Amino acid sequence: MMVACCAATTFINYVTAQSVNYYYGEEYDKVKIHQYPRGRIVEFTNGEEFCNSYILVPGMSILPRWFLGIVYFVFLLYLFVGVSIISDIFMAGIERITSTRRDSFRDDGKGGKIKVSIPVWNPTMANLTLMAFGSSAPEILLNTIETIKTLDSDRASELGIATIIGSASFNFLVITGISIAAVSEEEDTRDQAERQADDTPLGVKKVRDVGVFTTTAIFSLGAYAWLFYCLYGDR
Repeated sequence: MMVACCAATTFINYVTAQSVNYYYGEEYDKVKIHQYPRGRIVEFTNGEEFCNSYILVPGMSILPRWFLGIVYFVFLLYLFVGVSIISDIFMAGIERITSTRRDSFRDDGKGGKIKVSIPVWNPTMANLTLMAFGSSAPEILLNTIETIKTLDSDRASELGIATIIGSASFNFLVITGISIAAVSEEEDTRDQAERQADDTPLGVKKVRDVGVFTTTAIFSLGAYAWLFYCLYGDR
């Protein structure tokens, strides 16, 4: 054991001092040494950058690809479940806030007052502020964290930008498409009074809050136009 430790120490010191990317006679493009109080871990790789993360164990990148794929897939499922649970709780809290009502008194037309319950939040403002933030909280937080991490770097926050664009595209294309395709006469559970209020026949849906829809559409078109301008000409 003593000889093996001394040999390993000598080998690591040799790699550190000479900066030679050789291991058992094979040459590698990159070498990385992790220094710890009780020893060192030396990693070699060809064509890949070493992954630095608080959750990755040093040396994990040299494990078989199929094993890493299974580990990453299971971990992603775990994260997705956690995000969905937190988002549901967050959205339930926001819906409770935006559905708050207060009592008010109005004239009854006969010289008296009647007590009515009116919503505290304007529906348009509630949809454009709290509801929008609640439904997009994961990608907003991810973009914020990634931007803060790259403030002192020359590169842009690629993960944050891709997350925002991907989420918006998914909402506009996939969610809208599924919502339209899911509407049918069999799936329409509205009663006759609700259909008359919406002024739509059975199996047809209508945008009820046009103000929210119009505001979102205008700002979305502006955002995509600005994105095209920023990316035009590889700038």
